[in-house]
Amino acid sequence: MVTSVTLLKWLPVVATGVMAGASYPTIPTDLTTPVQQRIAINGANAISVGWNTYEKLNQSCVQYGTSSDALTEEVCSTTSATYATSRTYSNAVILSSLTPATTYYYKIVSTNSSVEQFFSPRTAGDKTSFTISAVIDLGVYGVDGYTIEADLSKKSLIPTIDPSLNHTTIGRLAATIDDYELVIHPGDFGYADNWFEKPKNLFDEVDAYEAILEQFYDQLAPIAGRKPYMASPGNHEADCEELDFTTALCPTGQKNFTDFMNRFGQTMPTAFASTSSNDTAKINANKAKQLANPPFWYSFEYGMIHVVMFDTETDFTNAPDSPGGSAGLNSGPFGATNQQLEFLEADLASVDRTVTPWVIAGGHRPWYSTGGSGNQCSECQTAFEPILYKYGVDLGIFGHVHNSQRFMPTNNSIADPNGMNDPLAPMYIVSGGTGNIEGLTSVGTNVSYNAFAYADDFSYATVTFLDSNNLQVDFIQSSTGTILDTSVLYKSHTEQFVVQ
Repeated sequence: MVTSVTLLKWLPVVATGVMAGASYPTIPTDLTTPVQQRIAINGANAISVGWNTYEKLNQSCVQYGTSSDALTEEVCSTTSATYATSRTYSNAVILSSLTPATTYYYKIVSTNSSVEQFFSPRTAGDKTSFTISAVIDLGVYGVDGYTIEADLSKKSLIPTIDPSLNHTTIGRLAATIDDYELVIHPGDFGYADNWFEKPKNLFDEVDAYEAILEQFYDQLAPIAGRKPYMASPGNHEADCEELDFTTALCPTGQKNFTDFMNRFGQTMPTAFASTSSNDTAKINANKAKQLANPPFWYSFEYGMIHVVMFDTETDFTNAPDSPGGSAGLNSGPFGATNQQLEFLEADLASVDRTVTPWVIAGGHRPWYSTGGSGNQCSECQTAFEPILYKYGVDLGIFGHVHNSQRFMPTNNSIADPNGMNDPLAPMYIVSGGTGNIEGLTSVGTNVSYNAFAYADDFSYATVTFLDSNNLQVDFIQSSTGTILDTSVLYKSHTEQFVVQ
């Protein structure tokens, strides 16, 4: 969290007139040119394609097919939305009835677009091994961010960087694009609300915020336009400034998660219809679908996994970003009272482990972390941990703390006596050291149930579902690809519906 001291340290620089203004990307000559492309799993056998343009489209269309030179199918929509202060319009279409686990090629219809590709979702119950990447707290690179090889935990020593310097995590994701099948990113994307970190932006706050968003999502597009990029909110999506209690200073369009909703609201799924033969499971899945509120809370199934994404920022008792919350961000609520928790209960109760044995939960703020209580969301623990434990969630993936951490399976701050061999408690990881302008968070004080913590360089996690009973988590050093830590969780998954 940045304080007003950050602003004060730049005043001498401002006084000398060293200002460059907001670093907007160049607007293409053809305003229908797609930028900031992103795809997501939208339903069983369905992929959503989202992109932005510099003009409103009367019709948003995507051509696609299983051959790059025969895009024989076309889907269109009239979705083309914007908000005050944004220069671009968000467009989205849904490609449905896809053949599972098949490479498709697609082209966003424009006079200036290229043919891209994606791998269609695996059918729920497909037991083929695959890998996902967990990337959180990513951040823009270049003139409004940084990537250096020095000690990233010492923020005051960070030098001015060359804008062309590659962001190591995005670069690593690009270099290994064929090694994983989707990305989950529970919160904190471009860090546009940290625009004031750069003195050139101090007189351009509205434009600087939007410029960082445009830069970041352009940088992410080579990954997000090819791999399903499953998003949920973090605190840095809430408003235009990260300083406490400054939401009143944000103009319309730059508060209350507006860009996040505009960008991902039409692409994230709700909840899938149950593939179980059990009638109660079908009823619970249908209830979850009615209660889902993408992009804040939703679920999807892919092969042998059921993934639920939830919102640690708003919509539960004492939520940190809600009005009166500890973060002072005055956001939400986005659902009816208790809607998110009722969704989570119904969704997890619907999971048939004979179909999708692995259950993964993704949220932004962790309740387990090294470094002291300042890095732990006790309100989140009170709201969510009992539900995750009750329904036997296997792995919880979080960020917010800017480093990499792995914990032994834990519940109520007590390590499960079975360890990694068929525990009842969820295993928790933090994958928040991927790279952003705030730098890395030192490991600090450790806890007895922590098994791995790393804060020397940017890093991220991959999760490989080896089979129905074995899950492997690897932490990767972004700059080198070195595996920093590896672990295997064994779960017998003998119960069809877990209620503990």
